[in-house]
Amino acid sequence: MKPPPLPEETLRRVLRVARFNGLSVVIIAGLGAGLSLVCGDYVGAAAGLVAAGGGWLELSGRQALRRGDAGGLRRLERAQGVVLGAILAYALTRLASFDAETAMGGLTPDLRSQLAEAGVDLAAILPLVRLMFYATYGLVALVTLVYQGGMVWYYRRQGDAVRRALAARLRPAAPAPGAAEHPEDWVT
Repeated sequence: MKPPPLPEETLRRVLRVARFNGLSVVIIAGLGAGLSLVCGDYVGAAAGLVAAGGGWLELSGRQALRRGDAGGLRRLERAQGVVLGAILAYALTRLASFDAETAMGGLTPDLRSQLAEAGVDLAAILPLVRLMFYATYGLVALVTLVYQGGMVWYYRRQGDAVRRALAARLRPAAPAPGAAEHPEDWVT
């Protein structure tokens, strides 16, 4: 059986995860916010900006840990809550806003003619379009809940080891038994 990692290795792993996750959220949410803004989806743009802020908070928590501040762990957890809240709020507003006319109005004339040639009645596919709409945003909400919730769980689970690693960095290492003192040690 493999022994658990040392606290210092756990700290390094948490710092790597926080960097990757925080940067990913900032980049993806920022691009999503910009794209939403260009498309006129102001709710999506706001959700993207808030989620990007959550990614920024995660990077800030990582920096705090790098400076030796154990309070960075709370920032890492809060960041997941911010991202979770932004994406869930967006998904719920989308779920509450299904409009059949808008959904069917998005069909291109070419697609409409292809469906007509195939003998498909547009009214007949509306339930399928509605189902796909709800399934998509429901899945976004579920995946976000599982992923961001898992990240909170991960950061909390690593908390004790991270705090021990940070505390060990503050304590000077004890000299090895029988080690001779170095003359420089007398000065400092």
